Amino acid sequence: MGGVREWTVKLVVGASHILPQCTQNHSVPAILFSAGGYSGNHFHSFADIIVPLFLTSRPYNGDVQFLITNGLTAWISKFKTLMNALSRYQPISIDYRQDIHCYDSMTVGLIRRTSKELSIDPSNSPYSMKDFRKFLRSSYSLKRTTAIKIGNVSRKRPRLVIISRKRSRSFTNVGEIVSMAKRLGFRVVVAEPDADVSGFAKIINSCDVMMGVHGAGLTNMVFLPEKAVLVQVIPIGGTEWLSKTYFEEPAKDMNIRYLDYKIRVEESSLIHQYPADHVVLRDPSEIWKQGWSAVQSIYLSKQNVTLDVNRFRPTLVKALELLHQ
Repeated sequence: MGGVREWTVKLVVGASHILPQCTQNHSVPAILFSAGGYSGNHFHSFADIIVPLFLTSRPYNGDVQFLITNGLTAWISKFKTLMNALSRYQPISIDYRQDIHCYDSMTVGLIRRTSKELSIDPSNSPYSMKDFRKFLRSSYSLKRTTAIKIGNVSRKRPRLVIISRKRSRSFTNVGEIVSMAKRLGFRVVVAEPDADVSGFAKIINSCDVMMGVHGAGLTNMVFLPEKAVLVQVIPIGGTEWLSKTYFEEPAKDMNIRYLDYKIRVEESSLIHQYPADHVVLRDPSEIWKQGWSAVQSIYLSKQNVTLDVNRFRPTLVKALELLHQ
């Protein structure tokens, strides 16, 4: 994988005279892992690094040190809170170190043990996504464990967060969506993810329903309370399998109720870029035959969404029904 440094592990028996002299000896084991690859994407940061790091390091109960390769300062800073919760020791960015660190034992790479995305297989691990989400709530001091149940003694209205995006796959009529949701009885907040994971986690945890167009921002469902509702808006382009693999299936593993809304061609900004009979609008499968780059450049990078609020309204009504259960 591009952006991931290759490391060599050598077994040396009875040849201590050829080993370099240690400049620093450590009394705890180490875990060497890469923060490269697709870590610039919030989804892949969690699915490829944070969840596997939790699985790999949790058994040490903090008595382990992280050696990070390909670790950009911004990434390390972004997830410092979680790494500090998993290790009592300062992580070391190992790529440009000239000194020799010696450990009695080291794990090279991270444990995943499942083919599913953003998930933990409890049959193959002592942990589950329930444990991981409990860890997140503890690390970020998130107060809510369970979403509101409408109809209880409390008369609080459910809170809806709309995930905003500035670039592609953004809602072009957020105001209309907010007005419609308020008429249904929601308290509404519009929020855009940023580098302050802790602050954004608290916003998401305060909500009962989260909605957004398919994209990395939906990864923040990991901070939702249990029995909350995720509403994924699926743009045109034949990305249903991505939507299912990346968000629908993981949501169910997190005890989050899931709904989706597939937009019509008329709700896509692509209708302003291509003629009505163009293959981009008429038959996305033909674009898929051109490869991932073609799909990404058209359907993921150039498409925004103008929701038909009347058509979308029943989806939010269903979310309210789920919160009654």
